[in-house]
Amino acid sequence: MKRLFSNLTFQVLIAIALGIIVGAYFKSFAPTAQLISKTFISLITMLIAPIIFLTIVLGIAGMRDMRKVGRVGGKALLYFEIVTTFALIIGVTVANLLKPGEGFAGHTAADTSKLAVYQKAAAEMHWGDFLAHIVPGNIFDAFAKGDILQILFFAILFGFGLSRLGDKGKPLVDFFEMLSKVFFNIMHVVMRVAPIGAFGGIAFTVATYGIQTLQPLASLMICVYVTMLLFIFVVLNIICRLYKFSLWQYLKHIKEEILIVLGTSSSEPVLPAMMEKLERFGCSRSVVGLVIPAGYSFNLDGTTIYLSMSVIFLAQVFHIPLTLEQQVIIIGILMITSKGAAGVTGSGFIVLTSTLAAIKVIPVEGVAILLGVDRFMSEARAITNVIGNGVATIVIAKSENEFTQPQFDN
Repeated sequence: MKRLFSNLTFQVLIAIALGIIVGAYFKSFAPTAQLISKTFISLITMLIAPIIFLTIVLGIAGMRDMRKVGRVGGKALLYFEIVTTFALIIGVTVANLLKPGEGFAGHTAADTSKLAVYQKAAAEMHWGDFLAHIVPGNIFDAFAKGDILQILFFAILFGFGLSRLGDKGKPLVDFFEMLSKVFFNIMHVVMRVAPIGAFGGIAFTVATYGIQTLQPLASLMICVYVTMLLFIFVVLNIICRLYKFSLWQYLKHIKEEILIVLGTSSSEPVLPAMMEKLERFGCSRSVVGLVIPAGYSFNLDGTTIYLSMSVIFLAQVFHIPLTLEQQVIIIGILMITSKGAAGVTGSGFIVLTSTLAAIKVIPVEGVAILLGVDRFMSEARAITNVIGNGVATIVIAKSENEFTQPQFDN
């Protein structure tokens, strides 16, 4: 019994259950719950930049061969694009088959007051600006803001420079190795308070939005969750079988991270832990260091499913028939815009708004319909994103012969 109560998975489950009860019956606790959740996420966020930097630098310095680095990065980007395209197609197909927006009568009462910020952000989104943003003007500013793409870019260059020093760079490599262990030790301490963070996140969600918020949009909720389950247990499972590893064993290995994402509605708090877990699962540090941070921007399977289904849902709500050609164009636009808002707060609405503005077929104001229910679907998006990124890392590691026998500890 003592061992059960000390198990992190059990603690997070209990915390989520308590969060639902507190959120449902003590609405006034919402501000405190939000503060608890934000504080936990901040604890994790402070570790993300140094852990990503050190992992990538050490991985590349150990790899030595920069052609291999380029090959791993190229494979990862190709994999991301293929799988996220599948996710988009599945989302559009299920939305067309189940038609969650038909018969929805609540669009006239949609609150559009919160849309201004998303419309402004969508208007300012440009693909060229996104690419230019990857190169940091100031590396210290990139670390201060925790900009994953900029840190990734600088870490690759730094790792390349360090690898070219050869044996002369070994003292610095050894120092970084020790520093990396220090940060992971800090992460282990922080993860012990994960149940408190999960409690705060779920309590805030339930207290603020209420379970009743789900009722008018239950059809879309069900469709999104079913589609993401199909994507994980059919598409990703097929990929796992092709590369000869067990999806169930992998999910069991990261069960604590999945529960933390469920509680906090964000994939960011588990980024450092996922990197460590995938190394223990058998992936080399160099592959993990390149694929996981890049996947957080380019391999958002859950987000792409949600976006594709939301566009079709809104078209059905406003009784706007979309031809096959228009839907293909929408998929094409989403393939670009879903990358352009990576790492931006409220990116789901920004991307959705920019897509609707681009196709000029569905009223942009329709996004307001989704504002109240979005929080309840963010858990599914984040969990699918995390699971998909882990599978991608294992696939790339296996394709590069950078995968060893898993070292399970749970």
